[in-house]
Amino acid sequence: MSIFEIKEDRYAFLTEWYDPTAALLRRYQLFYFPKDSSVEMFDVKNQRIFLRRTRYQELRLEDLFVGNRVNVFSRQLNLIEYGDQYTANKLGSKKERTLALIKPDVVTKIGDVLELIHSSNLLVTKAKMTALTGKQAADFYVEHQSKPFFNNLVQFVSSGPVVALELMGDEAVSIWRRLLGPTDSSAARKEAPRSVRAQFGTDAVKNVGHGSDSLAAAARELEFFFPSTVGHGPPNTATCTECTCCIVKPHAVSEGLTGRILNSISAAGFEISALQMFNVDRPNAEEFYEVYRGVVNEYPGMVTELCSGPCLVLEIHGADAPRSFRAFCGPADPEISRRLRPTSLRALYGKDRVKNAVHCSDLPEDGFLEVQYFFRILDG
Repeated sequence: MSIFEIKEDRYAFLTEWYDPTAALLRRYQLFYFPKDSSVEMFDVKNQRIFLRRTRYQELRLEDLFVGNRVNVFSRQLNLIEYGDQYTANKLGSKKERTLALIKPDVVTKIGDVLELIHSSNLLVTKAKMTALTGKQAADFYVEHQSKPFFNNLVQFVSSGPVVALELMGDEAVSIWRRLLGPTDSSAARKEAPRSVRAQFGTDAVKNVGHGSDSLAAAARELEFFFPSTVGHGPPNTATCTECTCCIVKPHAVSEGLTGRILNSISAAGFEISALQMFNVDRPNAEEFYEVYRGVVNEYPGMVTELCSGPCLVLEIHGADAPRSFRAFCGPADPEISRRLRPTSLRALYGKDRVKNAVHCSDLPEDGFLEVQYFFRILDG
């Protein structure tokens, strides 16, 4: 390369991949070249090229951050470290995590909120619907204990389900707070009419949501809802009765379709009684889809898709939910759905029989079992 040529950008990550055949955790260096969306992989243990530079347009630059899971040629790679200082400086220097807490008054409009979050280039990396007790709400808002609005705030936040979200992105703390707008919804309508509080808020307590005011507060508040110790956070809201299961598949999550799908579900009159984001590993994906093994040709692809990134799992509640929601999702093949049920979820958001936007329980008796699998076993 001459001194006049510009050096090509290349980003490096240390990744881990669980090899189910050998039951081993393997480490690779992953190199990503944004100029032509190509990747290269280097086997750390054997010190040799594992994958020569190859174009792979399914991987996007915005997917590359430490803690994420990406799918590269059917291998689910966990990005555990930046591979060099250049990558850390370019991709990690402004990356922040913050808590977005959606209050009871707007939980039914969660799809609209997710749409606004997506349009602000923030990623939802964790999500959970929960119901706080009065004590939990008081503990969360303890810094406001001396304020005159404290009791009303605690009472309101514990009056119904809330949705806790971990948001990630460049300067996520300030972007989410700016997206929320002024604390008082009336002031928001005057000063920031396009903000979330201006659109959906009522007053200074019923004001859509909460946002961490600093990185230190974000770390503390995220630990409250998503603790590092399994089973110590507020519980999910799944009832596991009169319900069916819906999974917004990883491809739909990564394409930013989550908010639109939830809006479609709500507009059709279905009640979302529980919601949680999961990163499913391959053994669990195989176990969940076991009934389709040897029966459905797409089984291997379905497994790979389910564990290719985060998915959003919903409990849809109602006596007739298993039958009516199954019909609302439409046939498994989106092309057939578009002909027969053009307003169904798979017709609107599906791409093919594997990437068909959503999974839903096929049989009424499977609904509560699938809900239990995620909300009681995987979140146990």
